[in-house]
Amino acid sequence: MSRLVTPVGLMLALTFATGIVDAVGYLSLDKVFAGNMTGNVVILGMAASGTTDLPVLGPVLALVFFLVGASVAGRVLRLAGPGWSRRCTGLLSVVGVVLAGTALGLALLGAGTPANRASMASLLALAMGVQAATARHLAVKDVTTVVVTSTLTSLAADSRLGGGHGQPALRRGAAVTLIAGGAVAGAALCQLHEGLAVAAAALVVLAVTVLGHACAGHPANTTGPAVPGLGAITANTPRKKAGRP
Repeated sequence: MSRLVTPVGLMLALTFATGIVDAVGYLSLDKVFAGNMTGNVVILGMAASGTTDLPVLGPVLALVFFLVGASVAGRVLRLAGPGWSRRCTGLLSVVGVVLAGTALGLALLGAGTPANRASMASLLALAMGVQAATARHLAVKDVTTVVVTSTLTSLAADSRLGGGHGQPALRRGAAVTLIAGGAVAGAALCQLHEGLAVAAAALVVLAVTVLGHACAGHPANTTGPAVPGLGAITANTPRKKAGRP
């Protein structure tokens, strides 16, 4: 399975989940971005002008809870080695559970009141903060799972038009496409119920968690070279005999 499930693929799946979550936050929870904090900062900047009716409480809470989630994950991973570890599994499990709990809360309480919308958006932002810090630790190039501005910049700057060789355009293009695809899916599911959309994101995150943990769990002494960001994978690489250089 480890040959089929790659670090890039897992992080791209989380990027898709972020698109769903941000669609829910913006469309159903007072224009709040749970993963893209740049959007919240811009909204707050425009609201500070006093000439708009843009929300303030939701984006502020989202920023605070995102930072709390990222800080907690950063502390948990501070002493963890590179690549996928049990701590990564635990943190992403928390993300999936928080998203599932938020989906249940939306199903039971709805998003009809400002208090409900603010609390649900805060939980989503908390989960995205944990996810973003975990993805940062796994360090899959060009896939942060929560934003694509830097990915778009790299895609353009390294393209043939920009004088580069267009590498790795496929990965970068996939990240942009998947976060947009997640937003499309989230918007469509919100037409049915926003809780359903968040539940879909939770399933994606939990699937990534299970697959990542399974693929990283192969014993190091019976495997080949490690894949950056995921751990060792099996390989038919002949071992050197003792005494030989």
